[in-house]
Amino acid sequence: MVTQLQKKRLRLFKDRLNILLEIAQTINEDHSIDDLLSEFEILLREELEVGKILVFTYGDGKWENLLNSGVTKEEVADINVERDLAQYKSIENITISHPPQLKGFDAVIPLFHRYKAIGFVLIGDVDEEQKGISPTIKHLKLIQIISNLIIVFIENKRMQNELLEQEAMRKEMELASRIQSKLVPSDDHLPVSTKYSIHTFYHPQFEVGGDYYDFIRLSKNVLGFCIADVSGKGISAAILMSNFQAVFRTLYTPTINLKRLAHALNKRVNMSANNEKFITMFLGKYNTLTRKLTYINAGHLPPMLFDRKKKQLSHLDKGCIGLGMLDEIPTIETGSIRIPRNSKFLAFTDGLVELENGDQIESGMKPIEDIISDANDIETNMESLKDLIKVQLERGSVFDDISITGLEFR
Repeated sequence: MVTQLQKKRLRLFKDRLNILLEIAQTINEDHSIDDLLSEFEILLREELEVGKILVFTYGDGKWENLLNSGVTKEEVADINVERDLAQYKSIENITISHPPQLKGFDAVIPLFHRYKAIGFVLIGDVDEEQKGISPTIKHLKLIQIISNLIIVFIENKRMQNELLEQEAMRKEMELASRIQSKLVPSDDHLPVSTKYSIHTFYHPQFEVGGDYYDFIRLSKNVLGFCIADVSGKGISAAILMSNFQAVFRTLYTPTINLKRLAHALNKRVNMSANNEKFITMFLGKYNTLTRKLTYINAGHLPPMLFDRKKKQLSHLDKGCIGLGMLDEIPTIETGSIRIPRNSKFLAFTDGLVELENGDQIESGMKPIEDIISDANDIETNMESLKDLIKVQLERGSVFDDISITGLEFR
């Protein structure tokens, strides 16, 4: 025969089971975090008669108050999770000890995921004078189970949202990479002439980079070109470089001289970068009839020019400070040189020569000089440089974007 006590216990068990099923159903329906917390609050206050609820969770490197009900702003503000709650490793009835900051609460429920605290639930009664067992104590184990379900759901939801954000960012970066790759001309989109041959290489450290080079046929006999490098790397450098590419193509006309072009580019870089970044650039103009190369080196690594007949290597360093370093460029020296036949020209960004070796940054200029100074043509030199870069990448010594432009003057 079933006693009244057994019937009462059976009803209580069914009630608790129904509560758990309702919470599980809400979770399975994939409601929002706010909806689930609202369900949690209604359940505790109306079904279990809990008067005061505080929920803290850990996310984005800090503790935050996710839910407070029946609690004043002052009570919330007085609680510091690290100071007042982190010490609790299991359910604690604090009705007797009552730490000062937790006065008015009856129990602390710590919540763990993979042995790491991810949440704390504080519960208490509004009516401290009520007779009988406090609802917060009577339903403590059930509240812990429900709290664990909800906090783990919230943690999983956050992780899911982070994964979605990362996937969206990955797709955006892929799109940005494809767009930027079209801004940097490939070899089959470079000017072709019997007077010179052009070869290039481009390797961004990340999906997008801050390097840029370009070649523009200004007239039948005149070739304009540049190589440039934004300070820093990543998205901000890529955005500035994309803007620079559009400006460069607009301003570099057949009639503009290099000094005017450098001043105009400096002004545009200042407008775009707000003095937060600068661009180093080598700007050149080559006339195939006079074989004259005029150039301005704006703070860039000096390109190398190798005279194969004299076996003489020179560095093109005349110019000015980098673009965007000052509002106005104080002085500009334009370089001018007559190019001997079969000479080779090589320009590159610092990612090629500045390499990581442990905690040190070392300059690897000597191998580049050896390659450009041999008897081979520029195309063969470029292949040798690609092999060198492959070795550096395998060693993990490359930490910046790499761009290379090579010309052979016939």
